[in-house]
Amino acid sequence: MAGNIEILQSIPLFSLLDKQQLEKVEKSILERSYQKGRIIFMEGELGEAIFFIKSGRVKVTKQTKDGREHILHFINPGEVFAEVILFDEGTYPATAEVVEDCTVGLIRNADMGKIVGSHPDIALALLKIMARRLRIAQNQLIELALMDTTRRAASMLLFLAGEQGIKTDRGIVIDISLTNQDLASLIGTSRETANRILNDFKKQKTIDVKKGQVTILDKYRLQSWI
Repeated sequence: MAGNIEILQSIPLFSLLDKQQLEKVEKSILERSYQKGRIIFMEGELGEAIFFIKSGRVKVTKQTKDGREHILHFINPGEVFAEVILFDEGTYPATAEVVEDCTVGLIRNADMGKIVGSHPDIALALLKIMARRLRIAQNQLIELALMDTTRRAASMLLFLAGEQGIKTDRGIVIDISLTNQDLASLIGTSRETANRILNDFKKQKTIDVKKGQVTILDKYRLQSWI
C-alpha cells in the first residue's frame, strides 16, 4: 500500500499542496482498519473527523422514516467522506458501513480546520465535493418521484457503471459487490421487486449477475428503459 504522502497527492482535495504542506497534513492523519460489515460511524453520532479511504470500499446510507436503509453512495479509494461535518460541526448525517475490508485515514475536525484555514483552496474543493453529492441526491429524489422502479433500476445501474465501471470484452463490469438488497436500497423498493427487475434484465441479456457482480452486456438496451 502506498504511503500517506502518495495517497494524499492522489486525492483531488490535497493535490494542489506541495510536498512540505503535504507532510504537515500527514502528521494529522490517524489510520484505522475495518473489516467488511463494520460501522465506521452511525447517523446521528457527533461528527469528529473527516475521512478518506486508502483501500477498500464504504457505503454511506440514511435510514428512512419507516426504518428502511437508503444507500446514498459508495466511497472508493482516494475519496473523501464525512466532509459536511467540518462546516456545521454537528452530527454525522448518515451511516458509513464497510462493504470491502478497508483502511481509512482520518483527520480530526480541529486539525482539518487549521489546514483549511491555511489553504482556502481546500475549502473550495470540499464545497465542490459536497455540491456533487448534493446533485446526485437530488437526481435520486427526482427519479424516486417521477420514474417507475424498472426505470429507476436501469438508471441506477447506468450511473454505477459510469462511477464504478470497468470495460471488458463482455461489457461494463460494475466493480463493486452489489446485492439485490443494495439495489433495492438505492432505488427505494423492496428486495423482491429488485430481484424481479434484475431477472427481467438478465432474460433480455441486458445484464449478467455472478456472485453479486453486475456486468452490463447491452448498455443501449438498458438506456432504452429510461
